[in-house]
Amino acid sequence: MFKFITHKPLWVNILVAIGLVLVALFVFIEMLSFITQHNEVEKVPAVLGQNIQAATQVLTAKGFQVQVIDSVYDNTIGALAVAKQSPDADALVKKGRTIYLTINRAAAPEVTMPNLIGFSYKSAQMYLQTLGLKMGDTTYKPDIARNAVLEQKYNGAAIKPGTKLPVGSTISFVLGSGIGSGQYQVPDLIGLTLAQARTQLNSLNINIGSIVPMDNVTDTINAFIVKQIPEVFTEAGPGNKVHNVIRQGQVVDVFISNTPPPVRDSALRN
Repeated sequence: MFKFITHKPLWVNILVAIGLVLVALFVFIEMLSFITQHNEVEKVPAVLGQNIQAATQVLTAKGFQVQVIDSVYDNTIGALAVAKQSPDADALVKKGRTIYLTINRAAAPEVTMPNLIGFSYKSAQMYLQTLGLKMGDTTYKPDIARNAVLEQKYNGAAIKPGTKLPVGSTISFVLGSGIGSGQYQVPDLIGLTLAQARTQLNSLNINIGSIVPMDNVTDTINAFIVKQIPEVFTEAGPGNKVHNVIRQGQVVDVFISNTPPPVRDSALRN
């Protein structure tokens, strides 16, 4: 064979060599195409919203591999349903390619309820959104803190800060509507317990403001009120008392003690 090559002109040998290279290159490309399944593509099925088992069956039936890479929580789709897929539906990809799935969690994760009392409505709403909680009904009651959160509720009952809640839970607010038009004589709270005073003021849409202990109070709710601001009367002159008035939404500051105040003459209370 070498003798055959050496007896041929150089240009013939060059052409033969080029031909051999082209043949080898053609064979290599054909083999590579066979190995990599070139031009053998499949359209990716849409499996969003399907249960992971059903989605896996659909994909594997088309010759794809399936791998779950993450989980999220979305209360708009079923538990263990496909929330995301990559590549997207209808993409043309090679058979045997891995389709990556993100599935919906079986149970909602929990978050800790914050203390939103005193927040503005907008700030409280944004805070809820960052936690994945929803804004529910909003009601109002007279309070000097207009559009501030006075109460936070879950399922109609007050919810304490620190309570664990599922993501997606709905929180309702009671907001201050400002000082109301209703006007009352300042109620006499002296001698009442804090719990009794709170009940009486709530019926008038008047709030308790500052609570100031006068001694070592251990049971605030059952402590006695010994002083209040505003007081019931104002001295308009010798022997002349004027009943003070208060409007809905305003507050009464109270001073409390373990010891009840001395019993006053009924004339002094009226």
